[in-house]
Amino acid sequence: MRSFGPAAIILFLAATPLAAQEEQEALDFGDDSFRAGGTVVFEATGTDDLFMAGETLRAQADISGSAHLAGRRVTMAGDVGQDAYLAGMDVVLEGEVAGDATLAGYDVRVGPVGGDLRVSGSKLSLEGAVAGYALVAGEKVRIDSVLNGDVGLSARELEFGEGARIEGRLILYEESQGTLEIPETVVPAERVERRDMSAWHDAAGERRGIGWAAAIGSFVTGVLVVSALAALIAAIIPQTLADMRRDLLARPFRNLGIGFVTQSALVGSAVLFALTIIGIFLSPAAVLVALLAGFAGYVVGVYAFGVGLLLAFGRPEPGSIGQRAVAGGIGALVAGLIALIPLLGWLFVLALVLAGIGAIMTRLLHRENAPAA
Repeated sequence: MRSFGPAAIILFLAATPLAAQEEQEALDFGDDSFRAGGTVVFEATGTDDLFMAGETLRAQADISGSAHLAGRRVTMAGDVGQDAYLAGMDVVLEGEVAGDATLAGYDVRVGPVGGDLRVSGSKLSLEGAVAGYALVAGEKVRIDSVLNGDVGLSARELEFGEGARIEGRLILYEESQGTLEIPETVVPAERVERRDMSAWHDAAGERRGIGWAAAIGSFVTGVLVVSALAALIAAIIPQTLADMRRDLLARPFRNLGIGFVTQSALVGSAVLFALTIIGIFLSPAAVLVALLAGFAGYVVGVYAFGVGLLLAFGRPEPGSIGQRAVAGGIGALVAGLIALIPLLGWLFVLALVLAGIGAIMTRLLHRENAPAA
């Protein structure tokens, strides 16, 4: 559970370019809603899944699907029909979550959760009932509600309110066993188990939900990181990024072929270096260049894919940094979902990477062949 803290920081940093945009960016894709900007308030009804990133976020409306929010100040006031994934500095979950809730931040307040709860931070306050199990890791933890399942807890300071009660087992992970006092009114002593802190990660790994939460967290992190990179590249070389994107959308198969040849040459060079014996020391560098090229190709390919989706739905070409970040996020999200399809999904992502590499190489060759001014 302590690993959720760094994840919150990564999500916050990835959302920073979006936070710099005062103007709110909005996109509705099917029944899903995407919002980004400095201060974002979501009040639309009829939404399935909700995705928000920015400085200050507040979701007022109820949603039928899952909530994915990352920012500095994050508040989910509406009810969530499925699962909730919230990360930031100050995180407040006011609405009722029907499914599982995974939260990470510095100061986190948790409302009612119908499934399992996984929360990590510095100051944690559990104010709503939890139907499933709860994994809680923080510096200062206060419990004011009924936790109906088993509870795994790690804290330096632990406080219970009048309404606190644990119906299942309480497993405490302590650096020095016996430091945390547990009132009998909260949970009987025979249902309290104390373990050494070193056992925390092993215990967390036994929970199937933690692996699933980590996978979802990595997916959301990836989407936001691509959004941030698209915004960063757009800020540094806006015209170059626009040219690569236009070329990729106009001639996707040509760029796919160029990317295939380029990546094959990079990977093949590592093998050739190794065969020469003397050049074997250059093989790791060639592999590293191939990996970096693949990552750069993925970012460019996903960004172009996102812009293509927006254009297909009648949206104009992205003109601001925030709009380009949203386009990158849309592309990463949809590409990630397509990647879940067995075999075909992997081939699609591979084609996207190679096409992105092809667009980069085409741009480099174009610059090399351009006449001197």
